[in-house]
Amino acid sequence: MLSRFTRVFLAISFLLILALISVFFNPPVRTYFDPWTGIELSEGGVEHRGSDDMLDLERVMTGDVIMGKLANETAKAELGRAAWRVLHLVTLRYPEKPTPDQRDTLKSFFYVFARLYPCGQCAQEFQQLLKQYPPQTSSRRSASLWLCHVHNQVNKRLHKPEFDCSKLDETYDCGCGTDPDNPDDESTPLIEGLSKDRVTNEALQKGGIGI
Repeated sequence: MLSRFTRVFLAISFLLILALISVFFNPPVRTYFDPWTGIELSEGGVEHRGSDDMLDLERVMTGDVIMGKLANETAKAELGRAAWRVLHLVTLRYPEKPTPDQRDTLKSFFYVFARLYPCGQCAQEFQQLLKQYPPQTSSRRSASLWLCHVHNQVNKRLHKPEFDCSKLDETYDCGCGTDPDNPDDESTPLIEGLSKDRVTNEALQKGGIGI
């Protein structure tokens, strides 16, 4: 018959073994709660995401606008000029022969941009334009001329003069220079007008191509 001390020792040993097995098969996750926001954060201060909270890209791209109305007209105009410059530079620096991943990235960028734009009313109007004229991502020319076409739709609504899309390069020159090791970075003029993509020879039509 086992003594009382032996039984206690065996019980403690058994519990320790169970604890070690649990740690081995379920390693601890270093998370903590921010006392100010109550958000669970992972190591390094990054918001912790469980397995059921992974990024749903389709939901992110198609959701409603996030920002409210921007009442200050001066701020709205300045924001618009800055935003169009950034967007045009993105498409003008975009590869002439993009990979599938690069095409998906550019397409996602415009849809997410439409949700996050600081002027909520403007963002809603941009979302409607994306539905009517989906992003064209098959080449630098397609993307640049598509965006110029969308920009001119906004100009038309605001009763502003139509922009000459053949002057994109000189109007939105970032001064970045070219990369001699990257053939896609060569300085080549965009086609005039919005009839066809020089690379794909596909018509640039309402609704978009090469999505």
